[in-house]
Amino acid sequence: MRSLRAREFVAVLVAVLASVGVTLVLAAALVRNSARHEALKSLARQAALFAEQEPAAGRTPTSLGVFFDTQQERLAILSLPQAALLLPPGGGKSLRAGEPAQGSVDVAGHRYLYAARPAGGRAVVLLRSAKLESSDLAPYTIAFGIAAAVGVALAALAAFLLARAVARPVERVSQASLALAAGERPGPLPVEGPAEVAALAASFNKLSDDLDRAKDTERSFLLSVSHELKTPLAAIRGHGEALIDGVMTVPKAAGVIVQESKRLERLVRDLLDLARLNQRAFSITPREVDLTRLAHDVVERHGAESVRVGVRLVADTNGSAPAVADPDRTLQVLSNLVENALRTTPTGGSVTVSARAGELSVADTGPGLAGDELPRAFERFFLYSRYAEHRAVGTGLGLAIVQQLTEAMGGTVGVASESGRGAVFTVRLPTHPSG
Repeated sequence: MRSLRAREFVAVLVAVLASVGVTLVLAAALVRNSARHEALKSLARQAALFAEQEPAAGRTPTSLGVFFDTQQERLAILSLPQAALLLPPGGGKSLRAGEPAQGSVDVAGHRYLYAARPAGGRAVVLLRSAKLESSDLAPYTIAFGIAAAVGVALAALAAFLLARAVARPVERVSQASLALAAGERPGPLPVEGPAEVAALAASFNKLSDDLDRAKDTERSFLLSVSHELKTPLAAIRGHGEALIDGVMTVPKAAGVIVQESKRLERLVRDLLDLARLNQRAFSITPREVDLTRLAHDVVERHGAESVRVGVRLVADTNGSAPAVADPDRTLQVLSNLVENALRTTPTGGSVTVSARAGELSVADTGPGLAGDELPRAFERFFLYSRYAEHRAVGTGLGLAIVQQLTEAMGGTVGVASESGRGAVFTVRLPTHPSG
């Protein structure tokens, strides 16, 4: 019995059976006490009636054993001493005090219910066999048995339906999970049933959607990487063959080869950074740094590229700009932002790198971003998937790497932009050591 449905069915059924059993025991005890009480009341009424009639009958006391017998009862008219001997001590005491008595008594090895009433100097004693209680309880016992059987049958049906209602959605999730693991794409599961089961189905649907998006993203990334690798490799091979054939001068061919090699280096760097992102294994060594110096370093590093693309690259600083950060990671963040800015800014435009205490910004005069794109600008491949066919883009990883590196250093990064009016990426870093 390993299935959830079977276990739930058995658990509910056992709980119902236990409840029905306890209810039957309590009901039987209550009914038996009630029946005994009613039998004693009936005997008491009959005894009282005989006691009222007895003085008028004018009988003399008879000895113990002279009874008026019926099929179910025995009537004895005894002297008070004889009645006291017949009845239990409590009953005899009540009769001697002139009070009625009732209860149970053993006579010649048989159990009787009795009711006794004093009548002048005599006592009227009415006996009824205790065995008759069973016949009195028989109708109730049959009714209880029928009710219990019906209750158990209904409980079994309810337990079966409940177990199926709970287990069926779980089985659907299990089967869909196996299909998903096998590479299939199961449709969305119905979100129904109890809250926990519905939440399970909703979680699976979200997982399935996330996996679909991840596959699409992976496919886009592979296409991007294929293109990025194919283009520079083809250029390097073509210019290398041109050198061998002597159809191109060495400086010109070498310049192209160096440039394409840089593109390959950038792609490999992005792939390595992506692997670190997935592993959350950044090596961060924060210390006090001067952001002004880093701003000038990045302008110098990308100066040749800015000249090549015809974009003005300048640093806007005003004295020292202290911060607490990893200088190499901060330079990597700035380099990624500047590379993106140079790539998207048209010829004749400008890119400005600014440094203030605890803050770096890269502003460009490129096409900018639309308002609905700003919240997702740092999402992997988002801008690549949107603009790959319309403007120059990288691998789609640069901004995601910028965000992860900045957050790893305890900072934040944001972007402000309007479509057609450029963009400003701002990195804010701590100015005091944490802790």
